[in-house]
Amino acid sequence: MANPIDKNLESPQIKARKLYYATQICVRFIAIAITLAAAWLMVTNKETAVVYGIQVDARYSYAPPFKFLAIANFVALALSVLSVLLVFILGKVALSPAHFYIFFLHDLMIVLLLMAACAASTTTAYIGKYGNSHVGWMAICDHFGKFCNRGEAAIILTYLGFALYLILTLVSANKLLHL
Repeated sequence: MANPIDKNLESPQIKARKLYYATQICVRFIAIAITLAAAWLMVTNKETAVVYGIQVDARYSYAPPFKFLAIANFVALALSVLSVLLVFILGKVALSPAHFYIFFLHDLMIVLLLMAACAASTTTAYIGKYGNSHVGWMAICDHFGKFCNRGEAAIILTYLGFALYLILTLVSANKLLHL
């Protein structure tokens, strides 16, 4: 039978482990919802308007950075689902530094992917909203308000997903430092 003193010494470690895995699962489920919403908003983003007497379509697929944003969110979504499964599996076995390193690398990869997608799509959205008079590009958001608003919402959600994965990366790195 275990000594009551030993149980008290193990209890904080067990509580910390449960808190770590509960945080991982909760934040990852939120990240799944956010990346799904961002990808869905971008993929379904289209609008038709009459500009100077000509009917013009605006679709996310016409701009490579917007396609990249949608694909990056779908990749982050798929990897998030896999990571939730991994958290459930690793939560049942003993902790090792390799587990935290796997989470660190996984989350870092998603952070970099979402950061690149945010940067590319933000520049395109900025040009779409404000234009660039130096090269003769006009702003299109005056004509395609719904398209621009949905794109903006998708970009904001992607930035939020980026922030969540950055937090997960920092948590994993912190766990690696304090083993």
